[in-house]
Amino acid sequence: MASLLEMGQTLLWTGYETAKATPLPILLTLLLTTIVATLAFIYAAIYVLAPTPRPPFPSEKLYITTKPDGSTTTPKLLSCWHDEWLAHRKEAEKIGDFSDKHTGTIEEAEVEMSVVIPAFNEEERLEIMLEEAVAFLDAEYGRQRKGKGKQNGSAHKAAEAVRGGYEILIVNDGSRDKTVDVALEFSRKNGLHDVLRVCTLKQNRGKGGAVTHGFRHVRGEYAIFADADGASKFEDLAKLVEGCKEIADESNRGIAVGSRAYLVGSEAVVKRSVVRNALMRSFHLLLRLLTPPATSQVRDTQCGFKLFSRSSLPHIIPYMHTEGWIFDVEMLMLAESAPSITASGEKENFGTDSAIKVAEVPIGWKEVAGGKLNVLWASLEMAWGLAILRASWMVGVYRRR
Repeated sequence: MASLLEMGQTLLWTGYETAKATPLPILLTLLLTTIVATLAFIYAAIYVLAPTPRPPFPSEKLYITTKPDGSTTTPKLLSCWHDEWLAHRKEAEKIGDFSDKHTGTIEEAEVEMSVVIPAFNEEERLEIMLEEAVAFLDAEYGRQRKGKGKQNGSAHKAAEAVRGGYEILIVNDGSRDKTVDVALEFSRKNGLHDVLRVCTLKQNRGKGGAVTHGFRHVRGEYAIFADADGASKFEDLAKLVEGCKEIADESNRGIAVGSRAYLVGSEAVVKRSVVRNALMRSFHLLLRLLTPPATSQVRDTQCGFKLFSRSSLPHIIPYMHTEGWIFDVEMLMLAESAPSITASGEKENFGTDSAIKVAEVPIGWKEVAGGKLNVLWASLEMAWGLAILRASWMVGVYRRR
């Protein structure tokens, strides 16, 4: 041990003597070179580690549904506002104009509510969730569009919104069971012809990838993603819509997230294992340390029940990269970094508050058996994913332009 200390002291002294004998300009040059090389290495490492989503296969832009006679349709082309957004983006790059026309517009809605359900091997739980969802959606929106009306009766909100009608888009994330068959059979029994649509991903992308893919094809004035397990009380969607309307800006951009934060300390949480609760608290601490101010204030980022106004989608979905469990956080970070828009439609720089406001709404929730989540590995994956995500946006590997 003593010899190691002596060796260290000798090395330090030798380094000091060498530095002392070296001219200052050379020392500064070496220091600058070292800093630049270190930064370049960090950037290169993050660039290599940062996930890059693959483009969709042609078959993934198609959907199937049922016909009134009970048969299944041939694959049909999904509506895709994202393709038009990409065309606008290419035009903007060509002419050098990144005005709101090219980066913030989206096609008009065709129905009032879009429900995106990412599903991977959910044959056991999907039907129960759909029964609850359809019962509420039929009562709240009906299956037919009813025309247009003012946003929440407020003149300063975005002009007119579609009233009535809904769609359910099930994104089959490479399931190997009978998830698709269950969905189509439910559609037949309930007469959901062309209301319930099934899109199949050729390769599994993960929950984040499935949600992002579904959101590129939504037709609703509002779009929500909901987990296929039915853990969230679906009728609380009404609370999310109300919360979203309350915080929406002049362009009707807003997000409402279901929250289970009020359950902390409840019997449902206390009964969980010590390891699971410890991992949950550690992850929340990591979120507060690594996410920007507005995102860090969201108490429950991982609840699978989040609502987006249509106007907010082009500021979030085209910039998504994460396809794993941490995708919710990237959505909230993108909302926070979105350009603010004034009443006249002009963009402003964003401050410490989220440019697209987020309402956190308590919802009913219950534990559902049959989950595929390995808590330990998922926690480690989320921690790693969060670190890479934050670093990628900070150093410019990911950017809006």
